[in-house]
Amino acid sequence: MDLLECVAVIGMRVGLLLCKYENTEDYSVARGFRFAVVDLDKAKNCPMNFVCMFPEKIDADGKSQSVCLQIFGDKSLEQARALLTGALETEDDSEVKAEIERRLKLLEAKPVS
Repeated sequence: MDLLECVAVIGMRVGLLLCKYENTEDYSVARGFRFAVVDLDKAKNCPMNFVCMFPEKIDADGKSQSVCLQIFGDKSLEQARALLTGALETEDDSEVKAEIERRLKLLEAKPVS
C-alpha cells in the first residue's frame, strides 16, 4: 500500500515524524526513538498534524488495540511497511535508519509452529 492508497482507505495522507532522543537517561524512552504518524495534509508542525504514535510492533491479531490499529484496521501492517519504507528512503541519519530497519524486521511474519 502506498500513501495514495492510504488516502482512499482512511481519508488522509500520512507520514512518519521521527524523533531521536540523545539523552534518554532523563526521559523514559526505549532505545531513544519515537515515531509519530502525522497527517501530511494538515499543518506542518506537531501537534496540529498528529494522528497517533507509531507502535514498535504492530499486533494484527486483535489482542493489542493500539490507536494505529484502530485507525488503519486490517491495513495496519501494510500501512506500517509503507510508512517505514518511505521513511527509510528519505532518512540520512544512520542510527535512525538502523531503527527503521529493526522495526521493519519486527513486521516480518513469524513462522507458525
